[in-house]
Amino acid sequence: MASFFQKLRAGLGRTRELLTEGIARVAARGRLDDATLEELEGVLLQADVGVATTEKLLERLRERARSEGGAAGRVSEILREEVVALLAPHAPVHAEPSAKPWVVLVVGVNGTGKTTSIGKLAHRYAQDGRKVLVVAADTFRAAANEQLEIWAGRAGVDIVRSTTGADPAAVAFDGVSAAMARGTDVVLVDTAGRLQTKSNLMEEVRKIHRVIGRKLPGAPHETLLVLDATTGQNALSQAREFGQALGVTGLVLAKVDGTARGGAVLAIADQYEIPVRHLGVGESLEDLVDFDPEEFARAMVGEEEG
Repeated sequence: MASFFQKLRAGLGRTRELLTEGIARVAARGRLDDATLEELEGVLLQADVGVATTEKLLERLRERARSEGGAAGRVSEILREEVVALLAPHAPVHAEPSAKPWVVLVVGVNGTGKTTSIGKLAHRYAQDGRKVLVVAADTFRAAANEQLEIWAGRAGVDIVRSTTGADPAAVAFDGVSAAMARGTDVVLVDTAGRLQTKSNLMEEVRKIHRVIGRKLPGAPHETLLVLDATTGQNALSQAREFGQALGVTGLVLAKVDGTARGGAVLAIADQYEIPVRHLGVGESLEDLVDFDPEEFARAMVGEEEG
């Protein structure tokens, strides 16, 4: 079975290919001067690292070049070290379930990979020996319930669902009530990803959050926002909007394997205090890896597994 690093490395393959080609051109110049840094800037922006985070990295590289006499031949190594230094303060502390049931509210716009991510999370908790219940509180789309039921079946966990058009907060309330009655360890609550307006969407999710807390004080214990890594900078705006509207405690970056724009992960982790908890790097139940700054830097920039 592939290690987490191997899966992460494979998932970031397109991003790494883009970066290593650009780094090779920079290294061939022999010096890490303004011209080479400008070329590297273009490569980082192409990988969707973002303007602010790219400028921060380039400034650090510029300082290293001054102190180390150019160092163009070591640009890959230096960039990797600086990516780790940039991400280290944002390394997530993975919350272990400390309440029973441990309630996780999962939010995000439609199409980000939210349903798939819930299935993978359910599988992970189940593999740890925990009794898991998935709650289908996205009642606006019949397809959402059907897809979630399929993923719950794959993960081998129970699901609570209702009819299309039912009150989502009531479904969430019933799901948490069922979990408490059944002695469930972990509850994963799905939510709608699109309503008529952005304000309607945020208010609906806030209502679900309040109702869950009314049934079980202290819950939800985690609010995870799922973002689509292939959307690059658009994911940044979603992180900002959901972060301002809700008490988001962690991010799940889905579809990392489907993009050459994996640098968006770096930008999000750098610019927001919301920690990146997991990366989706494939289609199978096992293809969800914990975010680790060192492993991410190694997989993104091009170092082989040690």
